[in-house]
Amino acid sequence: MEGVIDALTRDLLTREAGFDWTVTEFVRVIDARLPPRVFYKHCPELLQSLKQSPVATPSGVPVHLQLLGSDPLTLAANARQARELGALSIDMNFGCPAKLVNRHDGGAALLRDPERVFDAVRAVADALDGDIPVTAKIRLGFSNRLQAVACAQAAQAGGASQLVVHGRTRDEGYRPPAHWEWIGRIRQHIKIPVVANGDIWTLEDYWKARTLSGCDDVMLGRAALADPWLAPRIRHWQATGQRLPETTWRMRAETLCTYADLQCQKLPEKVVTSLVKQWLAQMRKGNAEANAHFQHLKRITRLDDLLQALASSGVSERKPHKALVQTPDITTHV
Repeated sequence: MEGVIDALTRDLLTREAGFDWTVTEFVRVIDARLPPRVFYKHCPELLQSLKQSPVATPSGVPVHLQLLGSDPLTLAANARQARELGALSIDMNFGCPAKLVNRHDGGAALLRDPERVFDAVRAVADALDGDIPVTAKIRLGFSNRLQAVACAQAAQAGGASQLVVHGRTRDEGYRPPAHWEWIGRIRQHIKIPVVANGDIWTLEDYWKARTLSGCDDVMLGRAALADPWLAPRIRHWQATGQRLPETTWRMRAETLCTYADLQCQKLPEKVVTSLVKQWLAQMRKGNAEANAHFQHLKRITRLDDLLQALASSGVSERKPHKALVQTPDITTHV
């Protein structure tokens, strides 16, 4: 989810009750202890800890900080840094399938050798000494599923208190289907809670994922961007057994306009235009109406024109937008 789940996106996605917790984009750890400003950039919610407030979105949903790397000593040093800055927990990324990340020995690359997963998790868990939890996310392996269970067991043995499992190997990328039944196999071989992830786009997918995996909980990634109301619909169904109406284009368009307003408080107009279209592209998944609007709106290059087009396609009339460009708030605290 690198580049698409920043603090403002987390804010918008958690305004309606649905998520129990959220995770940051990964903080890339290579060969040094990173300065506080890097952590504040990825997780500005950490600044709340300076005011003795929980690290959470404005609506109160906890935010967990994610690390990606391969060197145990450096991971441990940065986990301690995050703890000192107020992190609630450390989530370790062994699931990223991006070729660039894997070529630099990060993410799913470590799934080739369960021992490396163990070493990384153990180093972080020892460094934190139980002060805050360590969790991990894996896939079903790198090129095949032969070591899926072994990697999960390695994460547990290293000290992970919870494991998110994406139901595909690294080589399978995001090609459907997700193998939820394999998540169930993993769950049967470890004792810590397992969270199912991958291809959960609808209420029906949610139920199938839970049924085939046996997991009590699921994690939403790309689907939360594609449909910002999926998590609230799941939560409502859990509580009442009733289905809320499907997300309309108007609801999606309003979310994009609100997102633009928030981003323009910190970023140049050109950047905001790109970010809005990036999120709109995510909304195309499984939704013909959103895809049709994307094909029209993707050619617009000015933010005012883009927002007016969104308004005419489903949102009430808006005044011309004036982008406010200023230094991000977090720089004043670093």
